[in-house]
Amino acid sequence: MIGFARAYFFIFGFLTIAGGIMGYVKAQSVISAVAGTITGVLLIVAACIMPEHIAAALWIGGVISLLLAAQFAPKFFRTGKLMPAGLMAALSVIGLIVAIVAALRK
Repeated sequence: MIGFARAYFFIFGFLTIAGGIMGYVKAQSVISAVAGTITGVLLIVAACIMPEHIAAALWIGGVISLLLAAQFAPKFFRTGKLMPAGLMAALSVIGLIVAIVAALRK
């Protein structure tokens, strides 16, 4: 499960960075670019440190996933838009579940 969590956080991190860049390009939103880059990099850091520091990596990945879910789930329910709110809400909830399950099975 740790290997899956590591791969998921890598992919989720890169998608989050890409989403922040897309938000900047489409809406000129500097906040999207900055927030997407910071949270994406933190998810990638969590994946990178996972083999040696499993608990810290899962903590970082879980907290970032929780924060992103708290940001995007209400937006999705309010707007009903699949992109970007629905996709990010789903990826965030999955990230939180992955972190919890991996922590319980480590």
